[in-house]
Amino acid sequence: MLILVRHGRSTANTAGLLAGWTPGVALDERGTAQAAALPGRLAGLPLAAAVTSPLQRCRETLAPLLAARPELPLHPDDRIGECHYGDWSGRKLAELADEPLMNIVQQHPSAAAFPGGESMRAMHARAVEAVRDWNARIEREHGADAVYLMCSHGDIIKALVADALGLHLDLFQRISVEPCSVTAIRYTPTRPFLIRLGDTGDFAGLVPREENTGNRGGDAAVGGDAGAP
Repeated sequence: MLILVRHGRSTANTAGLLAGWTPGVALDERGTAQAAALPGRLAGLPLAAAVTSPLQRCRETLAPLLAARPELPLHPDDRIGECHYGDWSGRKLAELADEPLMNIVQQHPSAAAFPGGESMRAMHARAVEAVRDWNARIEREHGADAVYLMCSHGDIIKALVADALGLHLDLFQRISVEPCSVTAIRYTPTRPFLIRLGDTGDFAGLVPREENTGNRGGDAAVGGDAGAP
């Protein structure tokens, strides 16, 4: 069983920025509170290991869990780090909404490649490879019924969910995961099963909002939205 945790709300989320691998992006006050609540939410799960994106916001999200479970081994893995958005990194989403490439990102992401960065297809491939490798390692070391955790980013988790559901990458923008949400996928020898998707235990994120997030109409939030206010 793989438990996917998106990092808590970050300063880039609230500023409407596409963070990517920009250094120094930390959790904001709400994100810190979300991270503090994570040990309680996962208390009943016998976690064999934790794997994390190397980025600061993911490490900060896992800090309270690791403090509560000092025996839990932590393994950084660049392959589940955020998409390399290249020249788009650090820019406001409201500005990027008018870029011609944004329509490709929304409608045909398997053909989208960020200037100076990577393609969404490459992002998807490395994340899926990481999960396959960790599934094999965890099963080998802890057995087929073991549970482990990965802390990653919105687009990475959406891509992994699409893979688990057998969806083409061009459909992954239909999936949404809020900050510090928990997604669970059970892998078997024949196929995966999606057990939870974007579970926060909080319905505040369903309340309609009027603020401009830089995403027009039915567009997806590139990198993941900021969640409930």
